[in-house]
Amino acid sequence: MFGISGGEAILILVVALVVIGPERLPEYAEKLKDLIKSLKRYATGAKDDLRETLGPEFSDVDWRKLDPRQYDPRVIVREALMEDDEPQIPGYQAASVAAPTVRRLEPGERAPFDTEAT
Repeated sequence: MFGISGGEAILILVVALVVIGPERLPEYAEKLKDLIKSLKRYATGAKDDLRETLGPEFSDVDWRKLDPRQYDPRVIVREALMEDDEPQIPGYQAASVAAPTVRRLEPGERAPFDTEAT
């Protein structure tokens, strides 16, 4: 929680005990408890108000499905590039372009366009 390990939490408690003092520590712990309770009540009230404002049609929405963290931009771009975007014009046919063939040269063999004498 909050990126604090167990050892760090104990160290914070020891420092708080020294700085605040054992006499006032229960008073501050009580204030912290009240603050957390009031924040929880505030959050619950805000959530209830939001549900009331949006109406019943938004109560069935699966918010996890709409979480933007689930989308990988690489997948979105790949899918967009793989889509068939040929225009739908009557009589139009897209030209098919064949991939160039690549042949490996044998050792000592020269490329046909190589003009350099060996």
